[in-house]
This record gives sequence, C-alpha cells and structure tokens, in this order.
Amino acid sequence: MDTLVVIPTYNEKDNCEAIVRAVLSACPEAEVLVVDDNSPDGTGQIADRMAAAEPRVHVLHREKKQGLGRAYIAGFRWALERPQYEFVMEMDADFSHDPKAVPQLRAAAADADLVLGSRYIGGIRVINWPMNRLLLSTGAALYVRTVTGMPFGDPTGGFKCFRRAVLESIPLDKIRSNGYSFQIEMTHTAWHLGFRVKETPIVFEERRDGQSKMNGGIVNEALWMVWKLQARVGFRRRPRKVHPRSVAATAP
Repeated sequence: MDTLVVIPTYNEKDNCEAIVRAVLSACPEAEVLVVDDNSPDGTGQIADRMAAAEPRVHVLHREKKQGLGRAYIAGFRWALERPQYEFVMEMDADFSHDPKAVPQLRAAAADADLVLGSRYIGGIRVINWPMNRLLLSTGAALYVRTVTGMPFGDPTGGFKCFRRAVLESIPLDKIRSNGYSFQIEMTHTAWHLGFRVKETPIVFEERRDGQSKMNGGIVNEALWMVWKLQARVGFRRRPRKVHPRSVAATAP
C-alpha cells in the first residue's frame, strides 16, 4: 500500500462513492483520500460511510470551499505525514479521469518522478467536449509551452502521479495558484527543480454528473500565472540540473 490517490470533492454526491469504488477495483493495492470542502450536498458524509466500511478509504474534511489547489495541498500534506506512501496521485471525482488508468500512471512512475496523464500526445483523446472547450484546452497547452518552455503536450491536465521526493522538495506553502493553473505551477516547479517528468497517454471524458467548476476567473488566473512562474525562475526555459533525488540521477 505505497500509493495514495487524492480526490478532492465539492458537491459530488452522485460521483463520490462510484469513483472511489472504481479506483479501488482498478488498483486494489492503492488507498484513496477524499478531500471534501464541506459539501452542502452531503458528499463528505458519503465518504465517511465508505471509510468506516473500507480501511483503504480515508477522508479529510475542510471547513469551507477554498479551491482545487488548496484541496490538493491539504491532501499532499496529509500524505507526507504518513511515511508508507511513496507515490501520491491526483485525479478528479467526476469520472473525467478513467480509474482504470490508475495502474498505468503508477507503473509509469517506476522510472519517473512525476507522471502526467496526457490527453494530447499521440493524438487527441477527449470525449464529449464541445469544440470551443477543446480549442480552449489545446490553446492553453500551447500557450504554456510557448511561455515556459516546458516540453509537455498536456501541461494543464490534472491526472498525475508524484513520487514522494517531489512533494517533499516543493515548498507547498509557496504554491500560490488555486484553479487549473495549480496543475501548471506544480509541474513547472517540479521540472525546474530537476525532477524527471514524463507523460503517458490517457483518455479524458467530460464529467458524467454534476456541474463543471470551470469559469472565467480560473482561465484568467492561468493566463497570468505562467508569467509569474517564469519570473520566479529568472525567465529560464529549462532546468539547470537534475535533482539529486530524481530517479534519472540514481538510475544505474
């Protein structure tokens, strides 16, 4: 049980139990942490009932909705307080990320420090998105690559697997972004620290139930965040060196 899957929730009562069961079925050796932002629809209580019946399920309750990034940071801190977790994964609760791909990302982390589940390498694998949403996403990926120099096809995706060493090396209290730019900031930080980042292809499907959390504020945050990230590293477009705790540095 060296892998923890962190799933943030807010008003996901229609998905919470199903996504947790699907993850545990696809990857029985993993555990799940539901980070609930005091959902008024009772999502947190559903998660509590599951945790009471299944020792591989854990729940972290937060007092109020504070955004996706804050929820993940709380989940990462919870994981780092428990030494048994060598790999920490993040994924959405709405089935846009296929639980069957959890073992794939975990396997890819055997020779990487951070694995990105990518919708855009080897073709576009997105289901049930309108064209304007697809263009926004692919345009955002191009924008991030152009500004930062990160050589990743899908730098904005939220299906990832971190090695513990990465999260221990990132100053989590200095991660400022909160919406989808959180994904960009975490990857950019890990990459510039010299950790080995790789992508593995996934299929992304529009959420089955509930409402999307995407809004104009999230998009604007991401537009400005990439420039702040570049300023933070002196506008360098590549890492200076390999991190000493990277698997790339320790591989025989």
